[in-house]
Amino acid sequence: MSRTVLRYSLAFQQKVVREIESGELSIEDARRLYDIRGCETIQKWIRKFGKNHLLSKVVRIEMKDEKDRVKELEKRIRQLESALADEHIKNAVLESLVEIARDKYGLDLKKKSGQAPSKEDTGE
Repeated sequence: MSRTVLRYSLAFQQKVVREIESGELSIEDARRLYDIRGCETIQKWIRKFGKNHLLSKVVRIEMKDEKDRVKELEKRIRQLESALADEHIKNAVLESLVEIARDKYGLDLKKKSGQAPSKEDTGE
């Protein structure tokens, strides 16, 4: 069973887009008239060759205080990300210092603070 693939010429695609943009046909009328089977075919042609004014657009309408709140939250996120990055750097520096103290001076600074001192630490 073979499947038929339709290929529309560039001139035909542009003609359909011109007819739709001039108001002669709606997208649905053009689909029916020219037997264009793909649901998105004509929309793709309009995006490619047309003025894009016929495609639906999403417009978000906000109150001024909503916009300000979004900006405020975005600013707060940037501040927190920056603070987190600073803490990561501090943590890396402190880890390095602990390793240096262990390697150079034999100090184990990572011992848990709740542990009782060992006999070695008390000199017994």
